[in-house]
Amino acid sequence: MGASHSSSSSPPLLVDEEQQSTASSATHRGSKKLALIPLIFLIYFEVAGGPYGEEAAVGSAGPLFAILGFLILPFIWSIPEALVTAELATAYPGNGGFVIWAHNAFGPFWGSLMGSWKFLSGVINLASYPVLCIDYLKLVFPIFSSGVPRSLAIFFATIFLSFLNYTGVAIVGYTAVCLGLVSLSPFVVLSFASIPKIHPKRWISLGQQGVKKDWKLFFNTLFWNLNFWDNASTLAGEVDQPQKTFPRALLLAGILTCLSYIVPLLAATGATNLDQAKWVNGYFADIAVNIAGKWLKYWIEIGSVLSGIGLYEAQLSSCAYQILGMANIGVLPKFFGLRSKWFNTPWIGILLSTLIVLAVSFMNFTDIIASVNFLYSLGMLLEFASFLWLRRKMQKTRRPYKVPLPLPGLIIMCLVPSGFLIYIMVVADKIVYLVSALLTVLGIVWYFLMKLFRSKKWFEFENSVEKDEDLH
Repeated sequence: MGASHSSSSSPPLLVDEEQQSTASSATHRGSKKLALIPLIFLIYFEVAGGPYGEEAAVGSAGPLFAILGFLILPFIWSIPEALVTAELATAYPGNGGFVIWAHNAFGPFWGSLMGSWKFLSGVINLASYPVLCIDYLKLVFPIFSSGVPRSLAIFFATIFLSFLNYTGVAIVGYTAVCLGLVSLSPFVVLSFASIPKIHPKRWISLGQQGVKKDWKLFFNTLFWNLNFWDNASTLAGEVDQPQKTFPRALLLAGILTCLSYIVPLLAATGATNLDQAKWVNGYFADIAVNIAGKWLKYWIEIGSVLSGIGLYEAQLSSCAYQILGMANIGVLPKFFGLRSKWFNTPWIGILLSTLIVLAVSFMNFTDIIASVNFLYSLGMLLEFASFLWLRRKMQKTRRPYKVPLPLPGLIIMCLVPSGFLIYIMVVADKIVYLVSALLTVLGIVWYFLMKLFRSKKWFEFENSVEKDEDLH
């Protein structure tokens, strides 16, 4: 279903091929479309944004496991997620993304629950980026280490970045291109400057003696740095020719992401003596001093801030357009889909996301990652199930891009990352279980509350959910 507001006679989500083609081409008339290059960098910032934040993988398990993690995990996790996204985003190219997929597969209840899990994981994840920026800046400006100055810096950074997002997704897309190139440039310099100092034997180090491995932190760090490939699907209604553009963008963004992680990691671990206790967020800046001098440290600090901006903008766009898409299909009241008269952006979605970000910004970086990963894992298990169910039950649906595997092969492809998702959930702390259970209950209550509002006609809804419930 496209980005345009549906009329009272709009078709249900379970559409035939002709209706689907019409729906995918329908977008808001005033919107500027995302082209291939901006979409590549938006996906890149949804997933990575550079090697900032990968340091904890070395600190928790040593160089060898960190290197192997960033080499192997893309094949067992990132590639399957990207392939699923490519097929479903081209088959159902509307704002809402994964919400539409679960809705089509299992009905409005599961679509709503998917929306709750993915939206909450997205906005909680948003809170990590201002925190990550400040963690880098405090190395240069110690005043941001704690207390009121740190809180104010996070608050004003959040407000400014949200306003930038309000100015339009096309602007955000081209901003992401510039931010991506500039934020990666110091790591290109770092990698080349490291070559004379690299000793390959450092890459096979299992870690310092006496330092206990923190596997929970290790896998959470890997997962956080390599997930969210499907988030850009909520922008499908804003993409120029999504059936052609999405698969290409996912492939190129995947290559860029893998290189941006593994090359600086090999350079930094190979050119410096290991001190695991120092491998925490921001340590790349200290490594730069030893390899090239303070000038490169400051360059990396600037790059971290720019990367944080790109990460925030991409994630906020995904969250805001998810809200818009959920309003378009009737999961949320129609007013949640309101767009700005000046910039044509979903200002309600931007405002709601920003308020939640500010509410959870007091959490520390590790707690943010663990909570995001758990909620995201729940959503991804449902997403894999939706993918398999739609391939089996809706074989006649037109798929401009189709994963070239039969159903048994697809099941195996999804089982491997699903096992990793279950592991991430099993090793979570009790507080993460409690928070996730509470948010899931709230998501279920929200669905039935919306159903009550719809039956009582207290708010205006699009009618897609009602028609879909009849079909289910």
